[in-house]
Amino acid sequence: MKIKFVFLFLILSSVAFSQNEKNFIDQNYIEVTGKAEMEIIPDEIYIDILIQEKDNKGKTSVEDLEKKMLKKLIEIGIDVEEDLSVSDFSSNFKSYFIKKNDILTSKQFQLIVHDAAKAGLVFQELEALEISNLNISKVDHSKITEFRKEVKVKAVQAAKEKASEMSEAIGQSIGKALYIQEMGEPYMASRNLGYANKIMVRGVSSLESAQITPEIQFEKIKLEYSVLVRFSLY
Repeated sequence: MKIKFVFLFLILSSVAFSQNEKNFIDQNYIEVTGKAEMEIIPDEIYIDILIQEKDNKGKTSVEDLEKKMLKKLIEIGIDVEEDLSVSDFSSNFKSYFIKKNDILTSKQFQLIVHDAAKAGLVFQELEALEISNLNISKVDHSKITEFRKEVKVKAVQAAKEKASEMSEAIGQSIGKALYIQEMGEPYMASRNLGYANKIMVRGVSSLESAQITPEIQFEKIKLEYSVLVRFSLY
């Protein structure tokens, strides 16, 4: 009995869906695509910092380099408790057992700075401490989710404006939206981080003697979004 009821329910649902689809097709409607984009300046710049040492005389230990780095970052206004984290710590004991002459120890950090000027200053100051293995892994924005929502809304608004203009051209007006479809997730244009790293290194090298902070500008984050909307016509 239960199986018959479920089967009957599926038939009724199918009929209802077909009827709704037919009602939709029978309506006069206009279909448009709305697009919107936004460019934002990143406020989260992720810098990977690798500290290495060799257990040979004359080499500074990882611990000493870390202390110097922390002191310098605090001096230039970095909140190390909030924005600095350890991402990897390893000792190459395998190499030691094979060569019997040194141990390569490394410690990797991830630092977040909030503007390009501060990023340039970090590169310059750490280079002076002979910590030169730095890499910009990514850039982002702390409110990227809010900006994505805003771009979605603007895309729908653009679709409505386009539909209104097109319908007016034929002496009609648009009514309520009958259908809205997202055309994929918001697209975030990639940044050329490799190029940014080259700028950083070049800026540090050329300005090191003058003690001038390199003026670095990152490419803006570009968000793009598209929607497909159908409006009734009357």
